[in-house]
Amino acid sequence: MEEKIEIEGQSMDIVEAEFLTIKQSTARAVEAGNAEMQQVCALSIDSEKAEITQGAIGFVRANELSMNQCISGVSMAEKTDVNFSLCPVAIGRDEAEVKRSAAGIIIGSNVEVKNSASVILIGKNIQGNVTTLFDWKSALAITAVAGGIYGFLRLLLKR
Repeated sequence: MEEKIEIEGQSMDIVEAEFLTIKQSTARAVEAGNAEMQQVCALSIDSEKAEITQGAIGFVRANELSMNQCISGVSMAEKTDVNFSLCPVAIGRDEAEVKRSAAGIIIGSNVEVKNSASVILIGKNIQGNVTTLFDWKSALAITAVAGGIYGFLRLLLKR
């Protein structure tokens, strides 16, 4: 793995580096110790620390993750910070901070949400103002009802 790489305006397959700076580029996979990315489109990112600005990412896994004005499929980190972004799944094992963003599912031990919306929010300690469609109790109830209806329909269709 190379020590330090700076890339601008390129299309790459796999990029590996200890310190990585990418601007206005695309990559299939990124593996880095410390990654700073601006206007990047990537399928997957695996990093110790990732800072992404105006990116489109399929899957991100990091110890520390900071996303600003991004679209991401799944974002997982020990500490996740999402600002002005769209993220269907945001997971912060220790801490998840979501500001002015939209998320499908937010999961974290300590969750801080400011002016954001989510479908499901799961956390031990939740702070801030968030518009949530389901909390864990209503999500569990809906799942149980849907499972009961599915089981009942399966019984009827077997006859």
